[in-house]
Amino acid sequence: MDLAIRDVRVIDGTGQTSYHADVGITAGRITEIRSEGPPLGGRRTLDAHGLVLAPGFIDMHAHSDLALLRDPDHSAKAAQGVTLEVIGQDGLSYAPVDDRTLAEIRRAITGWNGNGDDIDFSWRSVGEYLDRLDHGFDGEGIAVNAAYLIPQGSVRMLAVGWDDRDATPQELDCMRQLVAEGMREGAVGMSSGLTYTPGMYAKDAELTALCRVVAEHGGYYCPHHRSYGAGALAAYEEMVTLTREAGCPLHLAHATMNFGVNKGRAPELLALLDDALASGADISLDTYPYTPGCTTLVAMLPSWASEGGPEAILARLADDATAERIRHHMEVVGADGCHGVPIEWDTIEISGVNDPALASYVGRTVLESAGRLGESAWVTARRLLVDDRLGSTILQHVGHEENVRAIMRHPVHTGGSDGILRGDKPHPRAYGTFPHYLGRYARELGVLSLEECVAHLTGRPAARLRLPDRGLVREGHRADLVLFDPDTVAAGSTFEAPRTLPTGIPHVLVDGRFVIEDGRRTDVLAGRAVRRTT
Repeated sequence: MDLAIRDVRVIDGTGQTSYHADVGITAGRITEIRSEGPPLGGRRTLDAHGLVLAPGFIDMHAHSDLALLRDPDHSAKAAQGVTLEVIGQDGLSYAPVDDRTLAEIRRAITGWNGNGDDIDFSWRSVGEYLDRLDHGFDGEGIAVNAAYLIPQGSVRMLAVGWDDRDATPQELDCMRQLVAEGMREGAVGMSSGLTYTPGMYAKDAELTALCRVVAEHGGYYCPHHRSYGAGALAAYEEMVTLTREAGCPLHLAHATMNFGVNKGRAPELLALLDDALASGADISLDTYPYTPGCTTLVAMLPSWASEGGPEAILARLADDATAERIRHHMEVVGADGCHGVPIEWDTIEISGVNDPALASYVGRTVLESAGRLGESAWVTARRLLVDDRLGSTILQHVGHEENVRAIMRHPVHTGGSDGILRGDKPHPRAYGTFPHYLGRYARELGVLSLEECVAHLTGRPAARLRLPDRGLVREGHRADLVLFDPDTVAAGSTFEAPRTLPTGIPHVLVDGRFVIEDGRRTDVLAGRAVRRTT
């Protein structure tokens, strides 16, 4: 064998009780699990006494679409034990595109991924993007594996543009074809960002038609739905109804219940899901184990102010009368971009800016910066939007701990970081989600047993992705594995120091090769695109 891991506590990803064994790896696969008899031998042995061996963690909601091509190290995820990321999230990503929409998308999600000036963008289709991930750095691949969701907003941008209107029959047919092509080329499903333009302009009939195509190709639908604030339960119910009509599996992205209107209401969401599951619906969800959210400042605007794309937004912000309408909608009415809730500027903390000259805003709420400048919060926010060309990212402090804990206990729950890696002060979830689940919520709080927690992060997401040989410690499965110390594993990242790496995760393997060894990143690039299987 290439590697024999000896005397290790195996938590296999099923949720069942752990056991001690030796585990052998050959040619990137688990070839033997021996619980009794003489120790396994191999060309290399690793004494793992006191450690847990688990399947590599699967990040069901990642924003590493360009980071995987920008940074061969990618310790933000590799050091957490993540061996597979699901990207193409929230309805906006970089394939499929043409020259026009690529430029528009790069501009629209600069706050998520940077403007991409350091990326070659040699692809246009989903298949070409996946091929580019396979090639990685000089043909050697990428840090961890990646699966891709077709972004519905990008598809709509290609077929319809940025207009707030129904698609014509011809445009809908074009979108169907784009989704079918992406699925044939290896995507695992389709995502939406239904509080982000232009995807949010799609009505249910359009989304249902596209979900039928996804279902025909064995994929799932992953919506960031229309509200996590006012009307959140109705928005969840809308997605359940829509996907059941389409016959499409549903995976609810960052399934939170935020803002004051939803404090303590997670049981109502879980009852809604339990009723649907009991009647035969195929539903899963992901969350991150933190209360604040993270997005872009421009995402807070009402959808009518975003129609037409980034240049149209900037033109509206430059016009005093229109800017006043935007302010009224955000502060008094409750914009759909802010989930129907009037914005509270003391909850909006600037986490990153595209222009370094604006760094003084980072780490302060909009209200704090406004106070320092002696002006209203809207004046500050408007100026920042314009000066940073819509590139600012935010932390939004609107979550509730009791909701976070209740939702993570649910049997269909999985883990997703929703990690935005850009910005001077990113959300610590980008660097800490998976060890935070293990250290804080399993070991310290006992919200989940360690076996249950590992299953939420491995076997369950692999089942949703229909990956027959990942997500479990089983003979014949791929050796995407993590070894961690159950007594010390913890997130190092905090809101004050968000890029601090975790502790207690000494070894991580992708395809049987060490990407983290003795707590340090190696130069191994074993990650590849993981394509949909039938």
